[in-house]
Amino acid sequence: MRRHDENGEQASRASRFFRNRDRGPRPRRRSTSTLILGGLAVMMAAVLAGGSLAAYAKYRAIWDGIKRVDVTRDLTGKRPPADPNALNLLLIGSDSRSGINGRIGGGPDGGIAGARSDTIMVLHIAPGAHQIVVLSIPRDSVVPILNCAPEDGTTGQTAQPASDIEQINATFTDGGPGCLWKTVEQTTGIHINDFVELTFIGFERVIDALHGVWVCLPAAVHDPVSHLNLSAGRHHIDGKQALAFWRTREDLGMGDDPQRIQRDQFLMASLLQGIEHSGLLDSPSTILTVIDTLTGHGYLTTDTGLTQQRMLQLGENLRGISTRSVQFITAPWTTYVGDAQWINSAQTPSTGNVNWIQWLQPQANDLFNAISHDTKLPGTGKSAVRPAAVAVRVLNGTSTQSLAASTATTLTSRGFDVIGPAGQAPSAHYRDTVIEYRSAADLPAAHTLAALFSNVRLEQDSHLKTGTLHLILGSNFAGLNAASGHSSISNLARTYGGITGNANICGDASAFAGPDGG
Repeated sequence: MRRHDENGEQASRASRFFRNRDRGPRPRRRSTSTLILGGLAVMMAAVLAGGSLAAYAKYRAIWDGIKRVDVTRDLTGKRPPADPNALNLLLIGSDSRSGINGRIGGGPDGGIAGARSDTIMVLHIAPGAHQIVVLSIPRDSVVPILNCAPEDGTTGQTAQPASDIEQINATFTDGGPGCLWKTVEQTTGIHINDFVELTFIGFERVIDALHGVWVCLPAAVHDPVSHLNLSAGRHHIDGKQALAFWRTREDLGMGDDPQRIQRDQFLMASLLQGIEHSGLLDSPSTILTVIDTLTGHGYLTTDTGLTQQRMLQLGENLRGISTRSVQFITAPWTTYVGDAQWINSAQTPSTGNVNWIQWLQPQANDLFNAISHDTKLPGTGKSAVRPAAVAVRVLNGTSTQSLAASTATTLTSRGFDVIGPAGQAPSAHYRDTVIEYRSAADLPAAHTLAALFSNVRLEQDSHLKTGTLHLILGSNFAGLNAASGHSSISNLARTYGGITGNANICGDASAFAGPDGG
């Protein structure tokens, strides 16, 4: 099947490539591309064109059409350890009003200059567990102000005292994608491998290329800000309407960002289901249309480290994942109650912004740890390391007497191999509980131990003996988690009020409810 346009010859060659590659009898199954592009909706479609885009990589115009930003200057110093058994992508929806994007939601003439991260998600892929978790971070979340280098046309920002904060989407405005990447890593403890950014227009065009999406409204919506006008019930909408649905906030429900995220998660689940059931991406020409939409018009930006090989790996890791194995979750939050001395944002409480939020603890850290400490091994579905194979020395990083000794006793009762008597850490002023490990070979054991803690940080120390961990208890340690086995990310949506990819798209009434519940 050919596309009759200026890329016709390219489409024809690409179509022949797919036909030749797939030639021969074999059972029909959902293609990897179906989940890669459609399964994780528009924001993920940018990078999750993965396997298909890499297959087309010999056509340099497609590969070279992706804008790339070098973020390495922001990724120096101590970072959360990378998990060799998982992949975490930072997905950014940019609300830049530059160029054609200026016609959406107001432009520079309306005082909306620059760009903000209108949508922030962490896509966690756990190959061994055959699970995908899409973690949404509300853009109104308050975060510390970190030092970030200038990049991608931004001025960068200078670190401020701990009492000073900013709205998380301001990190993108002032420091670019690398600054947002760094902030997410430092505040969640989740190691990020790559980022993908998609613009407003890119969102619209990809939805159109995927032939639209179904949404379901419990009541009519007429929003003068986003220009969304739909009656109650099910609607099949195009890209322009989908963007309005995605962005609608001020005059719908509670008017806050977390509730908007709820609606967006149902939209993503709906797109996943629609493509899975229709087999839309079994068509090489449709795949090429989506890829051309993403790469040919400046809608897509990634980091320089997102290589063709990484994309192929991504596609391979996603084989066989079903809609029910995709979970959409929002970081647990509560209303911001602090009194910052200085806030780096255009919107402050004094100018009428009442929607600032902070992450609810310890629930948020529990969720972040569950994502960052995935203990599944690729291709097995078994726990990484048995407790008896985890050798650990317990150290007290506080002034609380006998804390290390009592914890060591409990660990022994749980089956862990506690080495030597409990000791005192070099300092008695540890706030965070830390698990130190020597190298990547010790990470599975470290993750097995970390599963017992609600709040713990992993740090690499090349001076340690291979095969032995150091557990340093900090003042935030409040006891080990209940003995419920190794950590699993399979039930996060149920635990944290999220949804799975096979959710009923008409079950989102609470995402539209106002202050009175109606």
